[in-house]
Amino acid sequence: MPPERAVSNIRIGLLAYGAIGHEHNRAVQNTAGLDLTAVCDTNPERIAAAKELAPNVASFSDATDILDSGIIDLVVISTPPNSHYAWAKEALQRNIHVVLEKPMALTAEQCDELMALATEKNLLLVVYQNRRYDADFVTMSRLICEGVIGDVFQYDCFVGGYSEPCTFWHSNAEVSGGAIFDWGSHFIDQILSIIPDTVANVSGQNHKRVWMHATNADHAQVTITFNSGTQATFINSDLAAARKPKFYVLGTKGAIVGDWDPAAEPAVADRPAMLTVHSSEGSVSAVDLDEVKPFAFHASLVNFLNNQIPMSVQALQSRNVVAIMEAAERSAANNAIPVSPNISRQ
Repeated sequence: MPPERAVSNIRIGLLAYGAIGHEHNRAVQNTAGLDLTAVCDTNPERIAAAKELAPNVASFSDATDILDSGIIDLVVISTPPNSHYAWAKEALQRNIHVVLEKPMALTAEQCDELMALATEKNLLLVVYQNRRYDADFVTMSRLICEGVIGDVFQYDCFVGGYSEPCTFWHSNAEVSGGAIFDWGSHFIDQILSIIPDTVANVSGQNHKRVWMHATNADHAQVTITFNSGTQATFINSDLAAARKPKFYVLGTKGAIVGDWDPAAEPAVADRPAMLTVHSSEGSVSAVDLDEVKPFAFHASLVNFLNNQIPMSVQALQSRNVVAIMEAAERSAANNAIPVSPNISRQ
C-alpha cells in the first residue's frame, strides 16, 4: 500500500453479486477492519439480496460507476472470467486494490500485465483462492508437512460425476476458459501448494462426446510433471459414472485418500472429503478434519493492508496456475503432447 496512506477501515466494493458475492458479503460483515460500502450488479434482485445483509450499502448497476464512486478502497471482482482482466485493469488504474475471483485472467500475459500495473501503483492484486482454506485440504496439507506419508511422488485429484452441465457461463469455454480453467483454478493451485517443485512439463486432454449444448469439454484431464519426477493429475468430468476420490496421494511411507461424501448428493463438490491415512503396513485410519477459522482470507487482507503482514495467497502463484492451464489447453489441442508452461519465478 502507498506509504503515505494508512488504511484502518478498508472500504469494500463488490463488483457482481451472485452466490460468491454473498459469501464475500458475509465475510466482510464478520471481519474487523472491513466495511462493505458499495455493491454493483445489473440484476435488481441481487442488489436486494446484498442489502439484506448490508442495508446501508450504496448500489450501482454500472461497473464503471462503482469504480468511479470514490467510496471504495478495494474491489472484489466476481464477474465471469473473460472479463477479469479488463475490470481489474480499470480498478488498478483508479488506484483501487483488487481481489479477483479465480482465475486471475485467461492468459498468463494478461496476468503479467495486471501484476506489473499493481506493482507500479503499489496496490494489492490477489485471487480469492478460497479452496486453500477447505478443511479437507488444510488437514491433508498438515499431514503431508508432518511427514505422515513420507515424500509425495504422486498426487491425483478429481471433481465431477455423470451429469448434464449447466447452461450458464460456467459451461461456455469462451467465457469460463473451459473445463480445465473452471475447477482447475482451484485444484491446480492446491497441487502447487503441496508440491513446491519446478514444473517440467504439462499435458492435457479434452473430450467432447455427449453434452453438445455446452462448449466446455465433457471430460478434461491435466497431468503435471515436476523436475523431480513427481507427477500430479487433475480431472474435471461430467462423464464419470464412477467417481474417483477427490484426493489420492501417494508418499514413500503411505498414502492419503479423500473420498467424496456420498451423503452430500447432489452438491457433492461443496462438501469436504472424508480423509483416510493408509500406512505402509496396511493399516487404514480415518482422520478428523482440522478446524479452520472462518473468513481467514478476508482477515489476511486487513493484516496485509494495515500491518504489511504478507498474505499466504500471492498473485504470482495464481498467475502460474493460469500458465499451467494454458499449457494444458495447448497440449490438449495436440493430442496430449507435453508442453513446457510459461512459469514465472519473479
